[in-house]
Amino acid sequence: MTEYCGCELPEDLWYDLDYLWVRPQDDGTFTIGLTDPAQTMAGRVVSVLFRKPGTHRDAGRNVATLESGKWVGGVPAPFAGTVERINPAVADNPGLVNVSPYTDAWLMVMRPDDAQLAYARLKRGPDAIAALKAWIDKYRVQCMRCTQ
Repeated sequence: MTEYCGCELPEDLWYDLDYLWVRPQDDGTFTIGLTDPAQTMAGRVVSVLFRKPGTHRDAGRNVATLESGKWVGGVPAPFAGTVERINPAVADNPGLVNVSPYTDAWLMVMRPDDAQLAYARLKRGPDAIAALKAWIDKYRVQCMRCTQ
């Protein structure tokens, strides 16, 4: 795990290099969550509205909306696909996103229309970590995780 400006950046994940991390699953689906720098920028999340399972979204279209005390914004799909399921723990307790963004607070599971195209839109490894560090520098983020 790389840490930069207090932000945790797991090397084993794929990233959209903006807000989201992605973890491929053995069944062809992808678990998606908010990165540590993105949850910090959002502030304490107080509400999450998810698209319903079964909903198809094109890449870049919102699959969820997050609201914090200072911000309301969409969570863009990192690739074209269908929402398979949402995280009921986050639906019940949105602030979990600020506590454990890479574990308990995954947002949803999506099935991509085309796995190869999904991977082509994502980055991982040293190049992804370097790009995330540049994003953190650009927005002057100092990561913090809330307690419940």
